[in-house]
Amino acid sequence: MANHKSSKKRIKQTITRNLNNRYYGKITRNAVRKLRATTEKGEAATQLVAVSSMLDKLAKKNVIHANKAANLKSKLAKHVNKLA
Repeated sequence: MANHKSSKKRIKQTITRNLNNRYYGKITRNAVRKLRATTEKGEAATQLVAVSSMLDKLAKKNVIHANKAANLKSKLAKHVNKLA
């Protein structure tokens, strides 16, 4: 177990950040799933804006890699454009 004050603080910070990252990652994954399940173009287009914003924020905070966010956004945009 940690003996130094700074290492105890780091452990607490790591736990908090880990929980936050898991939460935001989960709600983003659910939003992506919901968007992929959508079959209506107008609704999907509005969801795409929100999901893209979420992915950009996660990439900015290093919760997910920037390239992963870009790949997901690209695939989702293709999906929305395919809808009739």
